[in-house]
Amino acid sequence: MQIKPDQLERELRGQLKPVYLVTGDEPLQVQESCDAIRRACREQGISERDILDVDQHFDWSELLSSSANMSLFGDRKLIELRIPNGKPGDKGSKALVQYTDAIDPDNILLIVAGKIEPASKRSKWFSALDRTGAIIFVWPIDERQLPRWLVGRAKQRGLSIAPDALTMICDRVEGNMLAAVQELDKLSLVATNNTIDLELVTQSVSDNARYNLFSTIDAALAGRAADAIRMLAGLRAEGTAPILVLWAIHRELSLLQRCREMVDAGQRVEAAVTANRVWKNRQRLVSDVVSRCDQKTMSHLMSMAVTIDQTIKGMQQGDPWQVLADTLLQLANTPLNLDTPAVC
Repeated sequence: MQIKPDQLERELRGQLKPVYLVTGDEPLQVQESCDAIRRACREQGISERDILDVDQHFDWSELLSSSANMSLFGDRKLIELRIPNGKPGDKGSKALVQYTDAIDPDNILLIVAGKIEPASKRSKWFSALDRTGAIIFVWPIDERQLPRWLVGRAKQRGLSIAPDALTMICDRVEGNMLAAVQELDKLSLVATNNTIDLELVTQSVSDNARYNLFSTIDAALAGRAADAIRMLAGLRAEGTAPILVLWAIHRELSLLQRCREMVDAGQRVEAAVTANRVWKNRQRLVSDVVSRCDQKTMSHLMSMAVTIDQTIKGMQQGDPWQVLADTLLQLANTPLNLDTPAVC
């Protein structure tokens, strides 16, 4: 059964499905969908939660063991299986099919996965999950949908947004729904008469422009290595979680890699960038990076993102912020040197 994120709350009011798969690369909707499922589980007395993170060393027998082990605090529990790359592999595929073949009605399985490729949707494990439970596909909203979505979110908070302020917010968040919600939350604290006007948004941008997460990425893309590192240091000083910076970097690298693959397949750079729904005010910047980064460079950058993730999780030694800085420097196509401001 496949449902949309905005249908999930209604579906959860009834009997819970034994399996939920939430998949996509839009963090806010993934987070909110998972939170809704967790909340519904708590409301139905499911208080215990097992979390299983799938990496290259993961033993898939842990999934079946978790299902077989009785809950310590009740007769039901939530098993949360996280597959960041959306690919369970051969062993994972067999384990998921085996799980659905002998489903335990006392347990709820929540699978949180990255974007699942079209070929995987024809696999046995995907069909088994679709037959047994609910699959929630999460898609980013495009440039045309964002204003209406923002207005709706603002109304939920009892706020109205002036048209020119709405345009500026949309330009700033560039389709990132998580950043948009954070911006609304911040503006709601200082809005007068529950109205967000252009002056208020302009002041907010001025206060935060120096260390804005997406500005940091754009500085690296533009080859302004020193600016990118200074802004990264500012993000660290403000208490930004390194995993959030990694998310922004990985999101950008995935976009660049998709564009590069299309160019290598014979498309023009501009056409590849447009096809990947890059906002107009960033198309030139992204096109320049795609033109100067071949597949070998992109693979190297993606491997650095994996290193950041492993460092954050403690699977590799090192300072995550230093690895983040090294990745931004590589993205800026600038070698590390003594003149570059330190992050630490």
